[in-house]
Amino acid sequence: MLVWIVTAGAVLAAAPRATAQARVIEITADSDSRYKIAGQRTPEITVKAGEKILLRVTAHRGKSWNRDGSIHGFTLLRAKDRTRVDGWDLLFKPGTQEFLLTAPNEPGAYEVVCTVICSEEHEGMHMKFTVLP
Repeated sequence: MLVWIVTAGAVLAAAPRATAQARVIEITADSDSRYKIAGQRTPEITVKAGEKILLRVTAHRGKSWNRDGSIHGFTLLRAKDRTRVDGWDLLFKPGTQEFLLTAPNEPGAYEVVCTVICSEEHEGMHMKFTVLP
């Protein structure tokens, strides 16, 4: 069985063992322009610096989307200056996708924001992301 992984613009086929070392984080990018994580009222992601992550995203179409078919985005910003973290600019198509990522090495507060104008509620599509030492 192969698992399809999207990483920094490339699609890779990997055996399931290759992803066994990464922590799986499942989120939903929902049609109501909200990120959701099962069991969390207010979604938040906490990781360790440099941790390997397999981000499994299920995306549901909102009221609008990009010309390329992307229905939501996921960009990681440093909270202190709102600069983007390299390698964390993701675009989601409808359905479930997986992204193999490495957490930032710098501990601190970050914010995830949607970069696709998915509805008039788009500005509310964000969540806290914390990197521990």
